[in-house]
This record gives sequence, C-alpha cells and structure tokens, in this order.
Amino acid sequence: MRTPSAERAVALLAFASFASSASLRGTDALLPLLASEFGTTAGSAAAVITSFSIAYGLFQVVHGPIGDKVGKYQLIFVTTVLSMLGTIACALAPTLDLLVAARFAAGATVGAIIPLAMAWIGDVVPYARRQSVLAKFLLGQMTGVAAGASLGGYLGETFGWRSLFFLLTAVYAVVSLLLWIELRANPITHRDPRTAPSSIADGFRRMGGLLPQPWVRTMLLTVAIEGALFYGSISFVALHLHEQFGMGLGASGGSIGAYAVGGMLYASVSRRLVTRLGERGLALAGGLTIGAGFLALALAPSGAWALPCLLALGAGLYMLHNTLQVNATQMAPDSRGAAVALFALSLFSGQSLGVWLGGRVVDAFGTRPLFLLSAIGLPLLALEFRRRLAKRAA
Repeated sequence: MRTPSAERAVALLAFASFASSASLRGTDALLPLLASEFGTTAGSAAAVITSFSIAYGLFQVVHGPIGDKVGKYQLIFVTTVLSMLGTIACALAPTLDLLVAARFAAGATVGAIIPLAMAWIGDVVPYARRQSVLAKFLLGQMTGVAAGASLGGYLGETFGWRSLFFLLTAVYAVVSLLLWIELRANPITHRDPRTAPSSIADGFRRMGGLLPQPWVRTMLLTVAIEGALFYGSISFVALHLHEQFGMGLGASGGSIGAYAVGGMLYASVSRRLVTRLGERGLALAGGLTIGAGFLALALAPSGAWALPCLLALGAGLYMLHNTLQVNATQMAPDSRGAAVALFALSLFSGQSLGVWLGGRVVDAFGTRPLFLLSAIGLPLLALEFRRRLAKRAA
C-alpha cells in the first residue's frame, strides 16, 4: 500500500463503492413517490429496497468463490458493467412489480463490489494497517450513501423517480471505464495464483468449510443482527421526517445523508480512536452511540433534531461495523473472497429481513416504535460482541 499504483487502485475501488452505496440507499427517499405513483403503501413500496438487499446478499455465495479463482479486481470490473445494465432497466421499468424485479437483478451484481473490494484490500494490506485503510476506502461508501439519499429525494421531487437511475447508470459507465484502464495498467490488480483455489468448485468447497468454525458463525450472526436492527430502521427515517414533520422529499432525503457525514467524521479520526479504545472499546462505543441516536430520533419534537441524531448514527455505525469488517477480512486469509462474501451475505440477509419487518411495523404502528427497538437492540449487540472479542483474545 506504499506505492502510488496501489493507492490509486484503492481509490478506484472507493469510487466503485460510491456507486454501489448510492444504488443501495438512493430509493429510501423515493418511497412516498413510488407509493403515490403505483397506488400502494410506503411499506409495500419498500419492496424495491428489500428485493435489492436480498439479491445483494444472496449472490455473495457466487461472487466470493469466483472472485478467489478468477481475481477479485477483475470480477469487480465485470459486475460493475452488469450493474450499469441492471440500473438502466430500473429506470425504464413501467410497473412496480417490474421495478422490484429490476432492482433484484441490479442488486445481484452491485452486491459484488464492496465485499470483493474489502477482500482485495485484505490481500494486499497487512492486518495492523487494515483498519485505517478500510476506513479510508469506506469514505467512498459513505459519500455514496450521502449522495444516494440526498439526490434520490431531490431528483425524485424535481425530475421524477426515474432520474436517479439514469444518473446512476452514467456513474457506473464511468467507473467501469476507469477499472478497465486500471486492470490493463496496474499489475497489483491481477490475481495471485499462489492463493487462488484450483477451481471454482474448490472455492465453493472452501466456503462451505468455513461454516463449522465457531468464530465464523459468531461473526455472521452478529453482522446479520446489526444489519436487521440498523438498516431496518434507517430505511424509514426519510419517511418519518416527511410524515411527522412535513419535510419535503428533497429535504428529508438530504437529511439522511447526514449519517454518512457522521461516518466520514469517524473515518477522519479512526486511527486515533483505534489506538485509544482498541477493537473492543470501539465496538462498544459504536453500539452505544447508535442507540443514543435512534433514541433521540424517536423522541425528537421537531425535524431540526434529525441532523445531530443522524450524525451520531453514522459515527456509531462505522465504529461498530468497521470493527466487524476488519475481523471479517481475517476470518480465512486463504479464502478471503469467500469469507467476506459470507459476511456480506449475512449482513444483507439481515438487512432484507429488517426492512421487510420494519415495513410491517411502520404500516401498523408508525416509525417511532421501530426506532426504539433499534435503540435498545444495537447497544446490547455491541456489548455481546465486545464480550466475545475479549473471550477470543483470552
């Protein structure tokens, strides 16, 4: 990671993760528009989020072993091109059912980008430096979250919901071109035959061999619960601000971007926090910060409270989640693509379940009970993960 070519390669992966995250969060602020256009409830319209997340997670079992065999950077390029095609299909969908189907197809390829990028970084960055490098890489993911949430609401309100997907298609086209140039020019992006499985089938066997390991199961369960509790609530924050405080779609979607800014604030001081708190302290502090953010959001008397709440949610999430991600890259160094793919599968399976259940809760009881559930559950999850990290270290 000391050579300019390696730094450039990581920067391009961060750009790709920007597109992936913008695709993931861009539809959050569009739920009221989609519900109105297609004559349904916001909870039912949330199927465009759920279908994307299901495909995002489900196809990890394919991306990881193939990436280990053919090369992680190479597969990121291929799936970025396919993501461009899936996104234009979303823009052209004439019905909600076809939009949900197109989102599923897009999620199947978009989901390869961030996990494979993390696994590739794990291949080339020593563990001692990986937390800070991943934090910098995740700046792309966090700015994508902010841009997706902000632009989704603004573009939807101004030009219609399809405009977001047209813009994302253009972004994927640019990213694809840059990744192709990098693959041709930079040897560090090429597959290392010394660690690659002998075949794709061997890659799947290695993935299956990870599941009996207790620590792997602990990691997968933890990140699944984190995904369900956090994303099952954050997906309805724009709706909460719109319905409870009368904020416009552009303003409510833009407010969501504040949680990504909180993540950026964490990334800017991540090295010092890791040194001061250690992994265990960082995970617990993250869970407590998230809990405080959701609690304050549930009890907020006005929309003005949303900004500090969302900043806290973003900082807390990336304190906890970055710790989980660093541990995920070290679960199986010889099958890192498969290991991180399982991690992503668990995360987005949990997220899909969380958004689906969240939609049912919102339709029946409103958004505040959902936020309170996350305010209690995530600090407890962080406390338990801290205990397990301590036990593993001992």
